[in-house]
Amino acid sequence: MRVLKFGGSSVASPERIQSVIDILKHYHDSDIKFTVVFSAFGGVTDFLIGMGQKASLGDWGYLELLDKFKKRHLDAANILIPEDKRGEILYELEKGFKELNDLLHGVFLVRELSDRTMDFILSFGERNSAFIISHALNLTGVPAAYLDARKIIQTNDNHRDAKVDLIISYDKINNYYSERDKVQVVTGFIGSTPDNTTTTLGRGGSDYTAALLAAGLKAEVIEIWTDVDGVMTADPRKVPKAFTIPTMTYSEAMEMSHFGAKVIYPPTIQPALKKNIPIYIRNTFNPQFEGTLISRKADPDGHPVKGISSIKEVALLTLQGSGLFGVPGISARLFGAIARAKINVIMITQGSSEHSISFAVSPSDADQAKRIVENEFEYEITTYKVEPLKVEMDLTAIAAIGENMRYQPGIAGRMFQSLGKNGVNIVAIAQGSSELNISAVIHKADEVKALNALHEGFFLSDAKVLHVFMVGVGLIGGTLLKQIQEQAEYLKVDRLMEIKLVGLANSKKMAFNEEGLDLADWRSEIDQSEELMNIENFIDQMVEMNLRNSIFIDNTASAEISEFYNKILDNSISISTPNKIATSSSYEQYQLLKRLAQKRNVKFLYETNVGAGLPVLSTLENLMSSGDRILKIEGVLSGSLSFIFNNFKSNTSFSDIVKEAQEKGYTEPDPRTDLSGLDVRRKILILARETGLALEADMVKIENILPQECMDAPTVPEFFEALENNNEHFEKLQSDADAEGKKLRFIAALEDGQATISLKSVDSNHPFYSLSGSDNMIVFTTERYKERPLVVRGPGAGAEVTAAGVFAEIISIGNFMN
Repeated sequence: MRVLKFGGSSVASPERIQSVIDILKHYHDSDIKFTVVFSAFGGVTDFLIGMGQKASLGDWGYLELLDKFKKRHLDAANILIPEDKRGEILYELEKGFKELNDLLHGVFLVRELSDRTMDFILSFGERNSAFIISHALNLTGVPAAYLDARKIIQTNDNHRDAKVDLIISYDKINNYYSERDKVQVVTGFIGSTPDNTTTTLGRGGSDYTAALLAAGLKAEVIEIWTDVDGVMTADPRKVPKAFTIPTMTYSEAMEMSHFGAKVIYPPTIQPALKKNIPIYIRNTFNPQFEGTLISRKADPDGHPVKGISSIKEVALLTLQGSGLFGVPGISARLFGAIARAKINVIMITQGSSEHSISFAVSPSDADQAKRIVENEFEYEITTYKVEPLKVEMDLTAIAAIGENMRYQPGIAGRMFQSLGKNGVNIVAIAQGSSELNISAVIHKADEVKALNALHEGFFLSDAKVLHVFMVGVGLIGGTLLKQIQEQAEYLKVDRLMEIKLVGLANSKKMAFNEEGLDLADWRSEIDQSEELMNIENFIDQMVEMNLRNSIFIDNTASAEISEFYNKILDNSISISTPNKIATSSSYEQYQLLKRLAQKRNVKFLYETNVGAGLPVLSTLENLMSSGDRILKIEGVLSGSLSFIFNNFKSNTSFSDIVKEAQEKGYTEPDPRTDLSGLDVRRKILILARETGLALEADMVKIENILPQECMDAPTVPEFFEALENNNEHFEKLQSDADAEGKKLRFIAALEDGQATISLKSVDSNHPFYSLSGSDNMIVFTTERYKERPLVVRGPGAGAEVTAAGVFAEIISIGNFMN
């Protein structure tokens, strides 16, 4: 025997009811013996409550709701039952409608609605639902009979939440079913007292009816049919990547339900648990899907965490003070007072110091709980042994749940790490000795971010999602987006990482989409956006979206944007940028950004500041982290200057080479920007700071290689004229170098705490001698690499390599978030 139960959403319309009937017909045709329990049609219970309340207030509007109630059921009967078979059914329905009308009219007259009367009013929902469906099922060839559960489920008279007499009810169930062969179509939610007064079984009552039938009949399985594919790893409305849990234990199911999963209600499965009857949660609208099996059996090889759940709104109350320490009975007094007020406690936490006890309740109970506790501890509060009760609102309780957590160390650590790396502050923590549940209280604004971070952190999602906000879509930004698009499939399949571009801005407009902008058509997305670019608004919207694994990319050279780095990091958002302004500004600001990133446990990455895609800063960090001592750093740090001096030969003029570099895009439109050494100064300054030196920009000594005439030229054409007039100066430098078998190189150096930039001649023994094209080269001389310095060489500029460097940092941040 199987016991099936269909909820209100499964029977919300005649079309859905027909789908249910098709499922039942299939069971019957497959020779599967079953009985079935039905809830009221979807929304009908609310109708009935509304009718009763309006009638009790003397509001004639109850009649309008009653008419809708009648129409809803008559429409269902007319659609599901052929006209020639409707007579008796419609007659019985009309009898019920008259009875309900008379009852509501009585409530209207006396202006009183007792719980006993409300129970009787509510019973019409399940009674009409099961009655109509039983007749419709009969017409398909399934021998079905309507069973009013008041005949078989006996309760006390605690109306609205009646307690079932299990022994008597099980006897009645057995006796009734043993005398009947037809498929019993049973009303959920209702029972009756020994004197036949109608009662209701409280929240989850129809599930409870199914569990009682299963226990009484010693059924092989209970099937609860709803509108989702079983119990999910998290609420799919909050965690889009949530998926169905194939199997779970009773304990896991009850914990998930306690923390917000709406599929089952814990007290209702107790009869099944005691009789060891497995429960399937299945989807009426996807009947081929197996759903979730809930049983006593745990999977020892299963994932340690089965699901992540939450209670959206809680209030945290804390009793603290020196008067609690070592005093027996404090907890008994505290929770005894709360229990007498019938306030439900969601979670409890107490430190080993015994200085404080915190407990979470529903926000609606917070004020009453505060009054009760302060009254209980009035003496201790007035004598300053205990502080007035502290109440914190706007909080959420989240939980990681799983039987196998007890067998795997580090689960709590991973949970708190996932939250911490996403800037989610934990207000309170609780874990029972069974290790079935690790709970934490967090700020309500962080609920969705926390749930998604935990879902990914415990490898329940198929890929970690990185949410990227990017400013600057010029050559570097556009190339980066192209690289991300081309690599997206590989990252998702092989690296389990998905990069979503959720915010994008150029100099004119900005666009946002939490589900991700189209990487293949980002230009259209930003062109069609109606939001004008404003960096402050961009940052505010990024912070307000509060997405997990958020990364800000600055592909500009804007000082204005770099001024917002403090705010970005302080909101637990990582940064990757080729923009050198922040890291080469004041040393105080450089240190502040580093400290903020460390404090908020996020990444501030700027590898591309010095060598585009070359691993310069990471190499330096690895050398220092491993205990090596830096003796000297030398670098050809400008791709444009590298090109100029690599191609400046005795048979060429210096002005022609500079012109060629400008035409090829190696230099800025005004080459003096490069030739002045200001960009190189930023790079050697960053390298110096990474070694621990507190240098400012004006402490870097630059040897000016341009004659004053060239520097003073008012326009770029006039600059080239002046440069041509001074070709002889540069040709002499070149010929002198040639005469010594050397080559000219524009070198930045850091040694003995001093940073210098100058044009030098190097011989064939120096690594810089062999440079060609526009390559950069950085040479590290250290205690370990003294005889043969460590050399990093390659393209130090260009959109492809710079974008690749930023891309690598995005992936590095993603790995850090694991």
